Parts: sequence; structure tokens; C-alpha cells
Amino acid sequence: MAEEGEGAKKPSASEVTAKALKAMGIKADKGPSMTGIEKKEDYSELAGTLVPEATLLSQNGELSKAVDMLLSLEKKCRLGNDVSTLKLTVTTICELCRGQGDWAKLNSALGTIAKRHQQSKYAVMAVVNLCMGWIDTTPDKATKVDLLVALREVTDGKIYVEAERARITRQLAEIKEADGDIAGACDVLLDVYVETYGALSKREKVDFILEQIRMTIAKQDWVRVLIVAKKVQKKIIDEPDLQDLKMRYHRLMTEYYLHEKDAFELAQSFYSLYDTPCIAEDDSDLVSGWKHHLKSCILFLCLAPQTNHQADMLHRIAAIEKLEQLDEWHGVVKLFTTDEIITFPLPQQPVVEQLLKEVGTPELFPYWQQQTHERTTQHNMRVVAKYYKRIRMVRLAELLGLTVDEAEKQLSALVSQGALYAKIDRPAGIASFKSRATAEETLSEWSSDIGQLLSLVERTCHLINKENMLHKV
Repeated sequence: MAEEGEGAKKPSASEVTAKALKAMGIKADKGPSMTGIEKKEDYSELAGTLVPEATLLSQNGELSKAVDMLLSLEKKCRLGNDVSTLKLTVTTICELCRGQGDWAKLNSALGTIAKRHQQSKYAVMAVVNLCMGWIDTTPDKATKVDLLVALREVTDGKIYVEAERARITRQLAEIKEADGDIAGACDVLLDVYVETYGALSKREKVDFILEQIRMTIAKQDWVRVLIVAKKVQKKIIDEPDLQDLKMRYHRLMTEYYLHEKDAFELAQSFYSLYDTPCIAEDDSDLVSGWKHHLKSCILFLCLAPQTNHQADMLHRIAAIEKLEQLDEWHGVVKLFTTDEIITFPLPQQPVVEQLLKEVGTPELFPYWQQQTHERTTQHNMRVVAKYYKRIRMVRLAELLGLTVDEAEKQLSALVSQGALYAKIDRPAGIASFKSRATAEETLSEWSSDIGQLLSLVERTCHLINKENMLHKV
């Protein structure tokens, strides 16, 4: 038994290694279980000798010799499964390269360490996390880019550093974008399939995908925009703590749908923005308030081709209580939800065109202006078809405010789209909106009429008998 006078016990080599790793901000790991594998070796004492020697060599200008010395130690630690000493060794190599300002050597060392046979993931994680802290300390932009590229190569295909790879890629893309290389920045971002990464939070994933969408729009790769946008799940961005991402997503999509001239999707995007709590609470007349988004939703909903979804959404908008605060736009909704002829230009035409200029682009303004007239005409055509079985083309053109040729063209377009049934007798100048019934339909209608007649006869007889009985009493 040792006596108390012998003093405190000296720390072991393993404890010294652990303290050195802690000083670098790296967690000392015991490594994976080695059940059924050769027993773990302990090279901490050897590291305690070689690391100071390598440090001295690097300070004397012999960095390459110092790195080679530590790489030989790295091999022993790797094969001996001494994870703690291995992490200390590889991080020391990186520290020496950075300490001497040899960034090219650092990039080379990173690649060498990562490509070693059966390299421990803990060693790769250690050097990646260490070097990521130096990205903002590089002497110039070229050196920073080289370091980012080297780190991307090291993290490529490694699940345990996928989060770091995403962050490194984001920084590299920002540099490329700042340099005007939009295509390069877009390609770098799209190279990362962040939706499959499990190490990132929902916010980080969605934020990265939104950046991919933004860069794809900037590159004007419109086909890929929709492909990338489908990676965003609507139920995720509807969560209360992701409102800012929801707004970013829908604003990016409005830019895409404006390019595609998709009025119904534009209306849905603006409605999603209107339905966002932070926007719903903003009563201002600015573009950030709910009034602007509800107006934009109504505008593009009225400009969308009529479908069951469009009609249903228009009636749901008409039931919104806040709509009464927007007098002119309440009138627009009422016009398109009432089965009456609408005169063109609309009574609200000035405010409609003003909003079109604010929301759309100057290049597309004539197109949307034409769509306003076309949708109004189509609404009027459906109203006529509802109230008339047959009508002369001259009278139809008069009701629509068009020439006979224009009315015929609009009617033909609606028939082609399957929006309504019509036949035009050109020699007679008559349009018929009632389709000829088939034999089965005629028989079914006759059978229904006979059934109703017999029901009426039976009820009449019952009432007569009731009256007779009352009078006899």
C-alpha cells in the first residue's frame, strides 16, 4: 500500500490525451465496441512523445516531415482502434497545417485522412468539425473556397457528417452567388438531397429546400422549380413555429406561377398567405397585410378557368366575413358568383388593373388584361346557356358585347373545353344549348312523369274520399 507522503498520483497517458482533446473542443470517445475483434491498443504514450516532436518540427519549417510522422502514428492508432489518440493525432495534423498558414497542405491532409482504409468515423467527424470553425478565418476568398471544396469532398457520401455537408454547401453556394455564378451556385445546392438527411431539423431542411427553389428560379430552370418545390410538405410548413418559412415558400411559388401564367395556383398561394396567422393579424393596407393577399387571391381566382375547384373556392371566399371590409372586391366576388350578365369593362376595372400592375410583371400585364375580358365573357356565356335553350347568334353577340364572329369563337372554345354543350346552326344563325336526349334518357323521363302522375291521382282520390267521409258524418 502506497504511503501518503509519496504525493499525488501522476495522470496516465490516456488521461493526458483526453485533456488535450478537450482543450481542442473535441469530445473524447471510447469508440465502438470491439466484441469479437482484436483487443484495443493504447498509443497515448507514443502520442505524448510524437506530438511535441511534430510540433517542434513544424515550427522549424519542416511541416511535411511533421505531418508524415503523425500520419504514421495515425495508421497505428487506426489499426489498433485507439480512437481517442487517433482523434488527437488527426486534429493535431490539421492544427499544425493551419498554424503554419499552409492551407493547401491542410486541404491535402484532409483528403488523405478521410481516404485512409477503414478510417474511423470519429476521426472524420473530428477534423470536419474542427476545420469548419476555421472557414471564416481564412486569409482570402480563394482560400475559403478551396477549404469548402475540400470539406465537401471529405463529407461526400458519409451519413454521419451529412448535416455538416449541407451547411458547407450552403456557404459555398452563397460565395458563388455573390460572384455572379448563379448556375454554379444552383448546381452546388441541388447536389445535396437534404430531404433524405436525418441529422437536420425540420426548419433546416425546409430552409435549405427553399434556398434551392430560390436559386433554381434565379437560374430560370422552371421545369426543375416544381420538382424541387414538391419536396416541401404543406403540413410541415403549416406548423405555428414555421410561419416565416411558409411565407417564403408561397412567395417563391407565386413567382413561379406568375411565369407559368397559372391563375388558379396563384390564387391558392395567395390564400395560403392570407391564412397565415401573422399576416391575418396585420390589418394594414401594405403588401404585408391580409387585405393585399385576399385581394390578390380574388383577382387570380376570377381570372382562373372555371372548374369545380375554382367555383367551390370562389364561394368559400364569398363567405369570408372580412371580405365586407373590401367593398370593391366584395362586388367583384358577387359579380362572378351571381348568374347575371356582367358588363365589361367591370365597374371595378380600375382597381383590378391597378392590382394587376402591383402583383404581376409589366410584360404580362396585357395578357392578364385580356384574361379579364375573356373570363367575363365566359361567365356571361354560361349565364346565357342556363337561361336559354336556343338563341340567335346576333342576340348572343349583343348580350356579350362582342361581334358575331367573336361570340362564335368564344362559344366554340367553351364547347371544346367541355365547359358547356352547344351547337351552332350557321345558315340559320342560331345557337342551341340543349343537347338531344338519348332513347334511354327519354324513356326514363317518361317513366318518371308517369310515376308522378299516378302519385297525384292516388293522393287526389284519397282527398276526395276524406271529404266524402267528413260530409257523411
